[in-house]
Amino acid sequence: CFFVCGPVLRAGASSSCLMPVDTKRVRGPEESQSPLLFVRADAGAKPRSLQHRTDGRSAAEPRPVFARAGLVSQADGSVYAEYGRSKVLCAVYGPRESDRKEERRLSGATLGCEFRFAPFSCKMRAAWIQGTLEKEYSSIMEQSLQPAICLHKYPRSQIEVYVMVLENDGSTLAAALTCASIALAEAGIEMFDVVVGCSLRQCGDVSLLDPSAAEEYSASSSQEVDNGSLTVALLPTLNQISGLVSKGEWQEQTSVEAIKACVEGCQKLYSVVQQCLTKSVKRKNPQLVSKA
Repeated sequence: CFFVCGPVLRAGASSSCLMPVDTKRVRGPEESQSPLLFVRADAGAKPRSLQHRTDGRSAAEPRPVFARAGLVSQADGSVYAEYGRSKVLCAVYGPRESDRKEERRLSGATLGCEFRFAPFSCKMRAAWIQGTLEKEYSSIMEQSLQPAICLHKYPRSQIEVYVMVLENDGSTLAAALTCASIALAEAGIEMFDVVVGCSLRQCGDVSLLDPSAAEEYSASSSQEVDNGSLTVALLPTLNQISGLVSKGEWQEQTSVEAIKACVEGCQKLYSVVQQCLTKSVKRKNPQLVSKA
């Protein structure tokens, strides 16, 4: 015994007109091309020599940085920054009352950080679900930003920091730390000092400051000594390190010199942070600037 599911087709009728249509699916164009065709030929290539970088910089030269605050109108503080071809957007919400009573602390505010890669930011499309690397970076950001914020002045409240990487060309963690600090200051949250991040790629005797995606350390590429990466979060005015992340195998002297190079790189970027915040204050309060 056989059962026929659905209407019986008449002679000459097309089966496509009776197929169900998924109205929730976004249909793509009829003719499309792979986005990899538009990627530059040198985007995924590694530099031939570490002494001569692909973008023409010297080993101790950071990439040019552009930063502007106050672009997200719904957020209490926001900043958009470009580190070469790396593009990062950060938004800060708070301080505001905690949604959950169990999270309210009388001693001070709770800080929450979320780091995400946009699906189109990497060469390989990123997933919507937060991955392991994103969770790791979120935790590092929270630990590095806490020493700089006066959390004790905001009891029973929460401060939320959201970072979205729009384009990943290396050193995204350092860029996220700097952007989050600028956004917190732009939101009017009291801080002991701003946080400036800087990364370094070590390969033998060569130290590359602010590495690009092609220069970043990969654990699967090499297991040699003095081959790794380092990210430092610095409080430039207090001259204190609030966070340090190291990957790879290092000798003691090499690691000390690498930390010093990152600290010097943070001091170079500190002027960019100052200019960004100064311009933000002038846009918000033009009358105060004119009187001064």
